[in-house]
Amino acid sequence: NASPSVVHITTMKVVRRRDPRLEPLEIPEGTGSGFIWDTSGHVVTNYHVIRNAHQARVTLADNTSWQARLVGYEADKDLAVLKIEAPPDQLHALPIGTSDDLQIGQKVFAIGNPFGLDQTLTTGVISALKLRLPTSNGREISNVIQTDAAINPGNSGGPLLDSAGRLIGVNTAIYSPSGSNAGIGFAIPVDAVNRVVPELIRAGRVPTPGIGIVSADEPVASRLGVEGVIVVRTVPNTPADRAGLRGIDRKSGALGDVIIAANGNPVRRLADLTEQLEQKGVGQAIELTVKRDAGTTTVSLVIADIGRMP
Repeated sequence: NASPSVVHITTMKVVRRRDPRLEPLEIPEGTGSGFIWDTSGHVVTNYHVIRNAHQARVTLADNTSWQARLVGYEADKDLAVLKIEAPPDQLHALPIGTSDDLQIGQKVFAIGNPFGLDQTLTTGVISALKLRLPTSNGREISNVIQTDAAINPGNSGGPLLDSAGRLIGVNTAIYSPSGSNAGIGFAIPVDAVNRVVPELIRAGRVPTPGIGIVSADEPVASRLGVEGVIVVRTVPNTPADRAGLRGIDRKSGALGDVIIAANGNPVRRLADLTEQLEQKGVGQAIELTVKRDAGTTTVSLVIADIGRMP
């Protein structure tokens, strides 16, 4: 039932020839997988599958091929949405599950196009939950699913399903010294996908929840023996600035505020704070526990879309 929802994505890039009189040449860039999100023609895949591509084609399970346009992407979550103009009766959307109730040992299924082999099914179990996966721009995807279902090059962007055929994750990476399956694959949890994809379809971008601080690097905090997010400075006219958060004293070098909890959840590093901000969302209030001088204080502020700030 799920197989007709899985697509093969082929990307192309443009290269210039040595002779400037000749037209640029379009050559294959790579392949990956994806799946149909709705009958309007939206297709979900990994951002790294289409990154730097000049164009992409989507091949459906019935072997029809369609030119795709990019609707939007979220590099921090390694997700992208394409759109094709295929008739609705050729588009079979995957049923959406949940990922917050998954259990280690639960049986899972991956469908994709490893090494260009269309509609390949692999099976396994959930090996671990709530992992963190670094992305290419230095941020992390939280609550990542680890599975031993075979995931190989070309599987990226394909669905990870539960035993009822519902989407529970998007296969995104493998850990392997050889580059092939070693029994350690990772998938973006569907709860994150369900937050990101509708925003990409609606606006072409995802709001970036933030409070307007510049924080110290984690190695700096470790050297200082500080557990939490060190506020180096606040950005003017942001929630952090208006709430009175304090940065490092430029004259003396003395530490200012250190954020140690958000909504009662411990904050040991920036990824912990980012996760809490994303869970609450733009426009929602959040309560921060801050180490200040010799004591602690509580600061309440409203999360802003820092991607819209100048």
